[in-house]
Amino acid sequence: MSNVISPNATLDDIIFKDKNKEYGAYFLRKNYQAVVKRSVMIGSALFAGALALPFIISSLTPKDNEKTEVIAEVMKVAEPPKKSDTPPPPPPPPPPPPKDIPKVTTTKFLPPEIKRDEEVQKPEPPPEVDNIKGNTATESVKGNTDDIAPPVDPDARPAKEEAPVEPPKPVEEEIFTAVEQQAEFPGGIPAFAKFLQKNLKYPAAAQRANVQGKVYVQFVVNTDGSIQGVEVLKSVGFGCDEEAVRVIKMVPKWNPGKQSGRPVRSRFTVPINFVLSE
Repeated sequence: MSNVISPNATLDDIIFKDKNKEYGAYFLRKNYQAVVKRSVMIGSALFAGALALPFIISSLTPKDNEKTEVIAEVMKVAEPPKKSDTPPPPPPPPPPPPKDIPKVTTTKFLPPEIKRDEEVQKPEPPPEVDNIKGNTATESVKGNTDDIAPPVDPDARPAKEEAPVEPPKPVEEEIFTAVEQQAEFPGGIPAFAKFLQKNLKYPAAAQRANVQGKVYVQFVVNTDGSIQGVEVLKSVGFGCDEEAVRVIKMVPKWNPGKQSGRPVRSRFTVPINFVLSE
């Protein structure tokens, strides 16, 4: 193999001298310029074709005379009523004339007149008050209202006083379950608890049977605060119910419940707890 480099040798020939030129790198470097040129040409041609494609398509497509159609929506207006051939109805008749006001019976009233003594004649005496019928006026007139009953004075008392009507007996007052202001034991709940502790006695039968529990007692607090209608809602037995009722009937008067600012009857429920102390 000769070491002389040809004057026409390229850079690749110099680099790959004394090397295997069948290696792929030599082929790639030798053909690199031609590949780049060919790629640039092909890319430019594709780009130009893409830009010219719409114009080509539009030139190849036959142009038709395009027509634009405009649709307008027209608001429908009701047609005016047709004039009928029938004449219009006649106007309503005029109102009837007012009825004649009936004449009222009047009696002539003679006013006093001052004259000289020689001119004085026996005057016509005026009618007595009891004999005057109707109203007084400047002249006597016979009217047609004599048969009309005279008006009745609404403030006049009747000749005979009627017997007084007895008022109806008051019905039993309503018992409220819920009121604006609940009934309350004097002193509040703490005072009521002290009252129960002081007066309750544990029944002997309940102590022997070791029975404990709450007895719910319901009662009515009247408008004066008194207790009424005591009954047991939830029972424990062994004498606890009877003892709870007995103590509730002993309580003093409560402060009654109020509705709209006035005392009312209200229903109240109290739990009484029976507990054996250890």
